[in-house]
Amino acid sequence: MTDVTKEPGGTAGPGSPTGPGGPTEPGTAAEPGSTAGPGGAESGLLPTATAARTRAAVRELLRPDRKLAAAGFGTMMVATAVGLLTQPLLGHIVDVVTEHRSPDALTWPVLALAGVAVVQGVTTALGMSLVSRLGETALARLREQFVERALSLPLERLERAGSGDLSARVTRDVSRVADAVRTALPELARSGLSIVLTLAALALLDWRFLLAALLAVPVQAHTARWYVRNAVPLYARERIATGAQQQQLLDTIGGARTVRAYRLQDDHTHRVTERSRAAVELTMRGVRLVLRFYSRLHIAEYVGLAAVLLTGFLLVRSGAASVGTATAAALYFHSLFGPVNTALVLLDDAQSATAGLARLVGVVDEPSAAADEHAKGRGTGATADPAVTLSGVWHAYVPGRPVLHGVDLEVRPKERVALVGTTGAGKTTLARLVAGLHRPEAGRVDVGGAEPDGSGRLVGLVTQEVHVFAGPLADDLRLARPDAGDEELRDALATVGALGWAEALPEALATVVGDGGHRLTADQAQQLALARLLLADPPVVVLDEATAEAGSSGARLLDEAAEQALRGRTALVVAHRLSQAATADRVVVLSDGRVVEEGTHGQLLAARGRYAALWQAWSDHRSPDEPATADAPH
Repeated sequence: MTDVTKEPGGTAGPGSPTGPGGPTEPGTAAEPGSTAGPGGAESGLLPTATAARTRAAVRELLRPDRKLAAAGFGTMMVATAVGLLTQPLLGHIVDVVTEHRSPDALTWPVLALAGVAVVQGVTTALGMSLVSRLGETALARLREQFVERALSLPLERLERAGSGDLSARVTRDVSRVADAVRTALPELARSGLSIVLTLAALALLDWRFLLAALLAVPVQAHTARWYVRNAVPLYARERIATGAQQQQLLDTIGGARTVRAYRLQDDHTHRVTERSRAAVELTMRGVRLVLRFYSRLHIAEYVGLAAVLLTGFLLVRSGAASVGTATAAALYFHSLFGPVNTALVLLDDAQSATAGLARLVGVVDEPSAAADEHAKGRGTGATADPAVTLSGVWHAYVPGRPVLHGVDLEVRPKERVALVGTTGAGKTTLARLVAGLHRPEAGRVDVGGAEPDGSGRLVGLVTQEVHVFAGPLADDLRLARPDAGDEELRDALATVGALGWAEALPEALATVVGDGGHRLTADQAQQLALARLLLADPPVVVLDEATAEAGSSGARLLDEAAEQALRGRTALVVAHRLSQAATADRVVVLSDGRVVEEGTHGQLLAARGRYAALWQAWSDHRSPDEPATADAPH
């Protein structure tokens, strides 16, 4: 959309917040998109990639940086190999002491130890830096792919999943993967190399030391398999439960007014409690799993160390090894405690990150809106000067409870049609269908010979809730047209009457607006949205109560801005103020999801039907500052 301002996964959906049996009035009480309906909150969540697909995705992410990977891991191997000289040098010092040699014999091993420390420190720092750069580069690439795909997902798919699921992935899952890349990946690389090279060093000392050390491996391997087998599904379930919990909170808070209006506080409190209890229970199961994991690792350490010490004792007694060699072997095995435990303990982070990574890859692999529409043959072949036609359109957010009932409607090229009706009449639903946010359950929506695809290229949508993006005002405007020059931005602002206040900002168009910047008023934000609409230049425009948030003093200004933005375009206007309907080419009156009247403002007033009654009621309660038309009855 040019300016889709109602977040996917709005205030409520099937079963929430009003719940089964409650009213569902799109645009008022129950926007589509909640996952907290019958069948559980997980029913519409975005997919999670399989383990095989996740591994393949990691290979794809790392493939462009193979040289960096080789340099990083090669440097780490050199650092580890140099560090392994420490134990034989210490063993040699032990032999020098036990054999009562001259103190001068200690000089070169001590100097060698100092050299080993310096070389190992430098190469380790360099290797860790290269591996970290590799991880950060791959993570940045994954983030870009995730954001790009999330922004291009069909809006209908996002609404079905709910914003809680997507927000959990973009926050917690990305954070877990980032932490793993910055800490677990370099440490795992160093630990893995240390383990392999240390075992090789033990074999060089004496193959029997290696066999003794390997006695710990069955316990460690069993512990690792046990942990992975239990951790992978547990963390995946925890992610799903957390996403469901966040979605339920968003549904309940977003639909707070409806929840209170229909006295559903207890029901929603119960839902939140149940989702939270499920998430907490899974988290505690993870804590208990980790504690059991640590206790099993200690058993492996004691078994292996005891075996190495006993082997050393027997070899020294038989004369097959010196005290220094046995000391070096014991030190080698003791040095394995760190990397082995680090590697196994980091399985916790690795499995947590893997679960998060699978959820990110699942989104990356989702078909984009363009691919989805191309596969369905939608959103192509529209005429340059399109008409909008709805033929027998039915739509329901809850099965069996239609919101629109066989609506037939035509908006001719460059005609402006106003939709009016009482709350819950189906105006917003009809507008969202024309904008391509939803597909009708039955019937067809045709825009210039094609079905709307929700991309904003064919149909632009502006609603009453406008988001001002954080950053320079010029960048906010260029979201609609990235290649727009400064003069084009000024022209768009001038057309909607916003150039005056925009240039009066501290740094004019370079002023940072949005969160952390200059705060725009509700009227200014709406003018900004209309300016973006002009820059995007879609042939069809849908305004869904786009000026409803304006106070009486700003109503005339925003109506004039909307008038300029709609000029020369096919337009469907959900009218909050009937002054907008009075200036339209035609007025369509909806009631209970059906078209009950249509005609010009004057024709409908003369007919003295529903529209005339709505006009009279609006006129009686209109503010003195509210814009009116020349033919308004007095």
